[in-house]
Amino acid sequence: MSETPHLSGPFRIGDRVQLTGPKGRMHTITLRENGELHTHNGVLKHELLVGQPDGSVVTNSSGHDYLALRPLLRDFVMSMPRGAAIVYPKDAAQILSQADIFPGATVVEAGVGSGALSLWLLRAIGPAGRLVSFERREEFADVARANVETFLGAPPATWEVVVGDLVESLPDAVSPASVDRVVLDMLAPWECIDAVADALTPGGVVLCYVATATQLSRVAEYIRGTGLFTDPDASETMVRGWHVEGLAVRPDHRMVAHTGFLLTARRLAPGAVPPEVKRRASKSSYGDEDVELWTPGAVGDREITDKNLRKRVREAQKAADGVRRRGDAGTAAETPETNA
Repeated sequence: MSETPHLSGPFRIGDRVQLTGPKGRMHTITLRENGELHTHNGVLKHELLVGQPDGSVVTNSSGHDYLALRPLLRDFVMSMPRGAAIVYPKDAAQILSQADIFPGATVVEAGVGSGALSLWLLRAIGPAGRLVSFERREEFADVARANVETFLGAPPATWEVVVGDLVESLPDAVSPASVDRVVLDMLAPWECIDAVADALTPGGVVLCYVATATQLSRVAEYIRGTGLFTDPDASETMVRGWHVEGLAVRPDHRMVAHTGFLLTARRLAPGAVPPEVKRRASKSSYGDEDVELWTPGAVGDREITDKNLRKRVREAQKAADGVRRRGDAGTAAETPETNA
């Protein structure tokens, strides 16, 4: 059975290390006995890193220096194999904040995608919490399980992955009014709101992560129409980096702009009717037919070919196998990243 990777202290066999070499080229490796990193710049033996503190600089056979750091969670999720699109770190941070994910919380997530958000949620709920993740596609669930095991070193006891439809499977997975937080990352979250309302404890938070304004409108109006939640609150997050070098201080030419909208609402107590919010009169009224015209029932999905998906499943499971069998000869332990 594999050991849990160490998140601090000197490097040990089995730890993942992010190496930054000449011209900013990055490589992520898992340290193993007699392991070597081969590049066109030379060979770097893993044994040079064992016992060194995080943030050390080591030299390979050709005299090239490499900075060695443990990859942060944000580094890992940006480079891990993907079955479905991931929740980017900037949105994951906002989800943890706006949904108020706390240690010991019982959290439901749908869908699991490639496991990026699952990792953030597992870290936030801690060893006393519980995360139940729903995914309709077995292949995506396989990628997520492998990615989580690769980063954590073993399947966490606090995590359960359910392959199936949330509406059908949620009542069997959790007791009514027992869930603290629900995070919906799916095409049509409004289809799950009624089931979520039954599962949430009074005061619990539902958070929907959607990509388009039409999805945002539809789920907001559905939540309002149930009368079971507080008025929903919507936002998006944009991150712009800055170049800071001496007196050359300016915003970067590129930024991470729109990736998705976040919408949150809280479960009301049974029978509770919140005070009416006074709003300025609208210039035009709308009905269910108008909402349907604006947000047609068929929401487009970005398809991934079966061949590509099978490849990504193999990549994720290969990384997880390396964690399980670290130290054995022939273990696939090196995963190159993109250029920094």
